[in-house]
Amino acid sequence: MSQFFQIHPVNPQQRLIRNAVDIIRADGLVAYPTDSSYALGCRVGDKRGMERIRRIRELGESHNFTLVCRDLSEIASYAKVDNSAYRLMKSLTPGPYTFILRATHEVPRRLQQGKRKTIGIRVPDHPITLALLGELGEPLMSSTLILPGRDHPETDAHDIRERLEHELDLVIDGGNCGLEPTTVVDLVDGSAQVLRRGRGSTEGFGQ
Repeated sequence: MSQFFQIHPVNPQQRLIRNAVDIIRADGLVAYPTDSSYALGCRVGDKRGMERIRRIRELGESHNFTLVCRDLSEIASYAKVDNSAYRLMKSLTPGPYTFILRATHEVPRRLQQGKRKTIGIRVPDHPITLALLGELGEPLMSSTLILPGRDHPETDAHDIRERLEHELDLVIDGGNCGLEPTTVVDLVDGSAQVLRRGRGSTEGFGQ
């Protein structure tokens, strides 16, 4: 049965953040709030965690996982970023955007998307998420918490616990954080192409 932490969405309790990160470091799978919706997250090197996310969401092998980072300084280790892409990302982060970039060799092959060898990168604007990442000291491997047969992400931590209490190690209740997923922007070929419209504005992007 999953643990359940109620963490303040503006001023996260550091003790609970530390406890949550201890669970993640022990290869736990966590449901946590972001600036767009609830998400599932685990350590980047946790292969079993990735498989658990696939099972919960009934995902195929082609699904793009996202590395959730605390700031842009972490991105260079995991993705190849040219100057124009960096300037764009800097102007939009932290915020509700996922950027598709070419992966570096630091990214486990199982996380890379097919022959393109790409990875999703995101820097969220949510105090709980940023506190978790700061304590963890590395990105989270993550996927939006959209359950099979549903069109929108989950928004209520109590519902998440009720549905997934035997599938997760921890549910973090940070209140309702919306049900609109991130806007996904492909930066692989040098131009910004919107792959999915979400919470982040798409004004000024190529379509």
